[in-house]
Amino acid sequence: MMRTKLQLLLAPAIVLISGVLYTTLMASGPKRTLQPEKGCVFMTVMGEQSSEGFIRYKSDENIQFAVRDGLQWLSKAQLPNGGYGAGSHSAQHIKDPQAVKADPATTAMVGMALLRSGTTLKKGTHAQNLKKALDYLLETIESTENDEPYITQVRNTQIQSKLGANIEAVLAAQFLSSILDRDLVGIDKKRIVRCLDICIARIQEGTDEHGKQRGAGWAGVLQSGMANSALEAAQVVGVEVSEEVLERSRKYQKENYNEEDGSVKTDDGAGIILYSVSGSVRASAKEARKVKADIRKAKAEGKIASNAEVNAQTLEEIGYAAGDAQKYGTAYKVYESAKETAQKDEVLNGFGNNGGEEFLSYLQTGESLLVSKDEDWKDWYDNMSGRILKIQNEDGSWNGHHCITSPVFCTATSLLLLTVEEDIAFLQKMGKE
Repeated sequence: MMRTKLQLLLAPAIVLISGVLYTTLMASGPKRTLQPEKGCVFMTVMGEQSSEGFIRYKSDENIQFAVRDGLQWLSKAQLPNGGYGAGSHSAQHIKDPQAVKADPATTAMVGMALLRSGTTLKKGTHAQNLKKALDYLLETIESTENDEPYITQVRNTQIQSKLGANIEAVLAAQFLSSILDRDLVGIDKKRIVRCLDICIARIQEGTDEHGKQRGAGWAGVLQSGMANSALEAAQVVGVEVSEEVLERSRKYQKENYNEEDGSVKTDDGAGIILYSVSGSVRASAKEARKVKADIRKAKAEGKIASNAEVNAQTLEEIGYAAGDAQKYGTAYKVYESAKETAQKDEVLNGFGNNGGEEFLSYLQTGESLLVSKDEDWKDWYDNMSGRILKIQNEDGSWNGHHCITSPVFCTATSLLLLTVEEDIAFLQKMGKE
């Protein structure tokens, strides 16, 4: 009898202790056994440090552990106001994420990384991080005066100096479009649409007559390329976008690459081929996808020979108007040629000053393959993910050694690359005509 009473008294304590132990184990999880390489994530991805054989590190388990630890590091990097910061251009040596000001561009990148990892506003270990980041962005955008050219008064950040003065509106627009596409439980849809409209207005107002974003940074061509993506993403979720501005944006990006001889204009890309060519791939991805689908259908129906060359003449034969045939034929050639150039060793190697700009170029190339429904994305992902996994820091973060060095920005970008497969549906929506 006494034994039974003792068992009853101890039962709640046993359950409580077991629960604490279980929670602790789940929170910590298995430790990563993959030992990080010394060096910079961008130096390795871009070829300055050898990554030979890194593809063997790509496994579902390693990816899951890397994403888990990266998200955990980001959760601790969040500032009290809900934002995340990359720090100022004049103090790039400061790596402590709690010692910098929040900025919308970095916060948007973290928000997109959380979304791609499966986090929602209601579910997931990091749901509160996502909610606070979203609130910070919405409050920042809503405080913008109508006559202000930017959505934030925070200036001279690493991201602005390297990518461009309007990068906040560009990245915030991408994030808000991703939120709307997921139609998450708990969002104030009208509020988000209003803020997205503000961002799109800033992007369109900031597009010059050539299709380039004004206020370009050191690698301003990347800001323009991501602006193109932001406009397409907003269209997918039903926001009104100027077709004239979007067409100018695409034209500017495509004209940086000559499909005939493979030459690349790098005037707006700090003299670095990768920056420009990745934008050319992205700007032509949607049109190239339409061409491939129409050519495939025409061949199946016997309208053209199975070995017919894809060019303007062939496109006219299957029903394209003369002007459209020239436009789409050129876009197809730019896409096919530029995507090969963007992944060549000689393009990825030897930049000397690698930072977040190169990493964003790499992400832009991979997302372009998905927008275009190009099966080559699988090879791109295998090669990239193995490299990224091997150079994650022991604390779960990633960082650059040059240009954009911020561990917050670099960690968010790394996670976006590793989890890109989770956004296939949205990216492919962006490629529909």
